[in-house]
Amino acid sequence: MDSVLDEEQTDKREDSKKQITIAITWCLAWGNDREPQFPLSTLQQMVQALRAGQPDLVPSEVRFHLENARQLNQLDYPRTLTDLKAYTETHPQLWQSQIGLVYGGATKIKQYVFEAAKLPDIRGASALLDRINLVDLPAFFQAEQSSRFQQCQNEPAYCSQVREWLDQDFAGLSQALIPELIIYSTGGNILAFCPPAYVNDLANAIEKRYTQETLTANSCAVGDRFRLLELRFGRLNDPIEQTNWYEWYQQNRDRDLVKAYYGKPDGDAFEQFQSRKNFNELVTQLAIRFNQRRAGQDIPGEERPSRRYPPMFETHPYLRRDETERRSAVQQAKQLPGEPWFSDVLARKRIAGQKSKRDNQNTAWFDQETWLDAWKPGTLTSWVSKFEDFLRDHPDLTYCQHPHYPDLEEKHREARSLREIGNASTPTGFVAYIYADGNNMGGYIQKNIKTPEAYQSFSEAVSQATEHSVYRALAQHLSPHQLKGIDDTETQGRDGKWIHPFEILTIGGDDVLLIVPAHKALAIAQTLSEQFEQILLGDGEPDQSPSPDLGEGFRVRDELQPQKDIHRYRPDRAPDSHCQLSMSVGVLITAEDTPIYYAEKLVSQLLKSAKKKAKQLKKDFKYYGGTIDFLVMKSVTMLSSSIEDFRKSGLVIEGKPKLKLYGAPYTLHEIGGLLKTAKALKEADFPRSQLYQIRSLLEQGKHTAILNYRYFRVRLDKEKQALLQEEFENAWCQPKDPNNSGNLAPWMSLLGEGGTTYETIWRELVDLYPFTETGQAEQRHPPGQVESPATAPGEA
Repeated sequence: MDSVLDEEQTDKREDSKKQITIAITWCLAWGNDREPQFPLSTLQQMVQALRAGQPDLVPSEVRFHLENARQLNQLDYPRTLTDLKAYTETHPQLWQSQIGLVYGGATKIKQYVFEAAKLPDIRGASALLDRINLVDLPAFFQAEQSSRFQQCQNEPAYCSQVREWLDQDFAGLSQALIPELIIYSTGGNILAFCPPAYVNDLANAIEKRYTQETLTANSCAVGDRFRLLELRFGRLNDPIEQTNWYEWYQQNRDRDLVKAYYGKPDGDAFEQFQSRKNFNELVTQLAIRFNQRRAGQDIPGEERPSRRYPPMFETHPYLRRDETERRSAVQQAKQLPGEPWFSDVLARKRIAGQKSKRDNQNTAWFDQETWLDAWKPGTLTSWVSKFEDFLRDHPDLTYCQHPHYPDLEEKHREARSLREIGNASTPTGFVAYIYADGNNMGGYIQKNIKTPEAYQSFSEAVSQATEHSVYRALAQHLSPHQLKGIDDTETQGRDGKWIHPFEILTIGGDDVLLIVPAHKALAIAQTLSEQFEQILLGDGEPDQSPSPDLGEGFRVRDELQPQKDIHRYRPDRAPDSHCQLSMSVGVLITAEDTPIYYAEKLVSQLLKSAKKKAKQLKKDFKYYGGTIDFLVMKSVTMLSSSIEDFRKSGLVIEGKPKLKLYGAPYTLHEIGGLLKTAKALKEADFPRSQLYQIRSLLEQGKHTAILNYRYFRVRLDKEKQALLQEEFENAWCQPKDPNNSGNLAPWMSLLGEGGTTYETIWRELVDLYPFTETGQAEQRHPPGQVESPATAPGEA
């Protein structure tokens, strides 16, 4: 098995190197002008020969450029400025020739996506941005010719239409681009090579495509021309003698300004210098210019107009506006429920949302040649259709393998509203927002990603791991759901239909935003994060080998720290975290009628809190694993400020000792323990009124809470007492001092510089109680069928 994986890694590495070699050779052979220095047919023949692995068939007149591209990867990294200067003399072509590099994509994405209030419009906005990033921009490069871009291969006619549009305003650009020039096009951004004369054209085309298709989405793209030697050694001055090289770095590495650029002196000086002076330095320069242009700043020497003026649409106080109340409406959709009025912007979002959800029965309102100058939504692929394809390729997943459910081929349809997702929850009427983001991405890239090949491999590995971890988490914890008791004006005719009970709003790069049934949210978040790490390490999927050409790899090289310093739940049973990259997750459990834009703001705060916890654990204990923060919000009026302010003002009691009435954020091991404890609490049949009474008494002080907890616990029968003692007291509430045999339940001690703080997870256990299923309940109500509880979550 290991030999097979090694062979797959080698094949991937060689394929990545071959693509970058083709890209560099193409740009060298094209030259520095807008017209190629050789006939276009000669360049195409060269590319075909290289793709087929037959360099001997490369036309003789361009073979010189192929040799230069190959020599670039064979150069040793110079230790002295003299050695560096020697390369400019022995390889003058690598010093004199230039290559274009362009970086761009959508910006202020949340502002565009969550501008609308309804799920179909939010879904459509996200689908449009995904289509532009994954199909339209690669189509500039004829990406349907490459197996790397499956969506483009599925829509060759649409890709041709995109290039026809491109040629109208940017003559000659499409013929100067080939698929191998794309380093990556995921996560809402694209990084690509191009012939140097077309840098500005390509950047302008990227920005224009976003505006052309969305009308209001913000986008930004920047580019520059670099010498070929700079692809290996970072930015170089001309003349080369003025470049600050390794000797200069050795003399000045302790200066504050140098440390700010190269990092604090740590370990081998040459390795640290080399980790900064490489291809990554070029990308960093483009990222800085990207931020400057996005902010509307004038860049000295910039040949392009500023983008400080975003698209604006006039409104009038006496004209009807669309449903968002932001723009003037242009037409009414009488075929839709409620006969809404749409502006051009909102209409594009709504039809894109319907098309991406394969809801083709209600699109007659848009199928008119007179609407929006015959604008068409183009090819839109549903995330759920990709999920179904993944299930077919992975028959080991048990998503549909239950006798209650029809076969997957019977076309389960996507949920059309939050009410349908909430119908699959226990209790009904609640949904959960899951917002996940990768940890340590920037640090890993700066330290390990040094070549275009590594950038390409890294981007593909992270994107695939993110997408597959989402699919595996959903398949493991959810099943198709049959709607029951949901027939009203909004969901007319949907009662009894089978749906996929989740919504994938976006999967981009290392970002994920999902809406799922409330009772499965934390389990899905935990599995998502765990699978992300396992897939990157090659342990998550039998047919997926670890990604090649990624520096030292994803596996942690540091000495692992004792788990007792990291985890509060059974540290002796905690698995080690071996992956340098992980995911932090924010989870908001709330009512289905909570405004989506408000829920998104809260779940973003929870994600920020989880990432802060992960960063602190990495700094203090070299913990590389994921973290999760969550909040159960039973009413919209529960919070009047930020979550951080709410917790500090309402859930922290200053004094001697200091009391912290919540335990979030949690590590992945801790969140698994929290779910087990919540299940044990429910199986113990702890009276609900007593649960709430103990929670209310937490504010009365440490000893009062301990006394009341003990009083209520001993009133349970012996079997349930033992269950609660094992899964809560022994698991969470053991003293830090091994010589102390006392009992702190329901508190945990947290040692700090200011003394001991006592925190508790009891509030979170009470919040999770209504959303926790026992083993008997799960057998009585199989996934996909729900039973409404007699008591609402907010009742005491």
